[in-house]
Amino acid sequence: MKYILLTLGLMTLMLSSAVPVRAADAAPAAERSVQERLEDLEAYVNNGARNASTNTVSKITGPGPGHNGWMMTSSALVLFMTLPGLALFYGGLVRRKNVLSVLAQCLGIAGLVTILWWAVGYSFAFHSGSSILGGLDWAFLNGVDSSPNTDYAAWVSHNVFSMYQLMFAIITPALIVGAIAERMKFSAIVLFVTLWMFVVYFPLAHMVWGIDGLMNGVWNANAKIKAIDFAGGTVVHMSSGWSALVLCIILGKRLGFGKEPMPPHNMVLCMVGTGMLWVGWYGFNAGSAVAADGVAANAFMTTTLATATACFVWAFAEYLLRGKPSILGFCSGAVAGLVVITPACGFVTASGAMIIGVLAGLVPFFACYKLKGWLGYDDALDTFGVHAVGGTLGALVTGFLARNSANANLATNLKDYVKDSMFQPLVLEQLKAIALTLVIAVVGTTVIAFVVKALIGLRVSAETETSGLDLVEHGEEGYHTGGSARM
Repeated sequence: MKYILLTLGLMTLMLSSAVPVRAADAAPAAERSVQERLEDLEAYVNNGARNASTNTVSKITGPGPGHNGWMMTSSALVLFMTLPGLALFYGGLVRRKNVLSVLAQCLGIAGLVTILWWAVGYSFAFHSGSSILGGLDWAFLNGVDSSPNTDYAAWVSHNVFSMYQLMFAIITPALIVGAIAERMKFSAIVLFVTLWMFVVYFPLAHMVWGIDGLMNGVWNANAKIKAIDFAGGTVVHMSSGWSALVLCIILGKRLGFGKEPMPPHNMVLCMVGTGMLWVGWYGFNAGSAVAADGVAANAFMTTTLATATACFVWAFAEYLLRGKPSILGFCSGAVAGLVVITPACGFVTASGAMIIGVLAGLVPFFACYKLKGWLGYDDALDTFGVHAVGGTLGALVTGFLARNSANANLATNLKDYVKDSMFQPLVLEQLKAIALTLVIAVVGTTVIAFVVKALIGLRVSAETETSGLDLVEHGEEGYHTGGSARM
């Protein structure tokens, strides 16, 4: 058995050596004993720390091929969520005269956020600094190479990790598009997203996931708020969802809202986009383990259970109340399930995931079908009802349902907070994180929206809104046959 392990170890090290490294950083093979190589192999297979005597930060020879491969795949899956998943999901829900505007907004945000991420965003979000914002040592991705950064992963290349996190940064502001669809100027969206990333996203990402972050309860022993967020309940869904509500209120309702029907123009596109979101979300959730390990496997399972359950429960609630389960109901339920399980997926058991699935199918359903009508806001594609309400719900129930049996890392710095019971001290920490996220998102968005409104204006003209954003803002039509572009 030892010889088999040794052979596997040598093969792993040979594969790792294919990664370019600085010659001065590579530890000579002769310095490593067979025992040390076997220890490294065991650490690689189990996603553990590298051998301290031979793989110090200055001597790391490269990433582990399997973990690195999974993270590159996960990065592609998360980008797939935005392009084309979210673009088609939102595009199908708007009227046909505005379908290209949604696609252009998703593409534009992807390019804009990538530039910001390269310049300073990644450094602000993940470099050590204060507990609120990182430093600038990684500006322009300086020093972000193929060697792992052991603050975040022992076996994944630093540049792969940075690209994985970029995909999260891309989809988060793109989610906001759903609330303000069909009436906000493209130029205003570009300026708004630029400011929003600096005021809301970069600080939140650092506070929750940065190695010295204020709310990184799992890995920062000195975190002031001992909260947990596996894949983005606060950073992604709460921040975008609550910001979307504020922005759509400041922007105002669409012309004719509440007076004329505004049904989705293509439910086929919506369903296809939903399926792409679901598939891509495995990279979003299971990929957040930053390894192909047991935690990722658990997140994969819980994501599936919660999503499928919510998809069924939402549509069944429609069936009971309206007599017909709609495709939109199935799609909305699936997305709600994905949202609510996101902060919990790596911390809860299968039973916890089922509870989350039922809640995700009922609570956001109520927000979209009742609360929206009562309050009268024009959240065009239910970004608030699904992402803000769902993200907040997910962050809260994570506090109740997190279990050590699902993730042993909870015992590292949270042994006094996770007690494997419904009413555990972690719940209070989650409430603190929810409150801080709300303040940052709501206050930050309010200030940014009024600044953009004063500088260039937020809304297209009434003529543009009537004609459709596709032709006026982008000079193109989504469809050239089969009816008027004004439908």
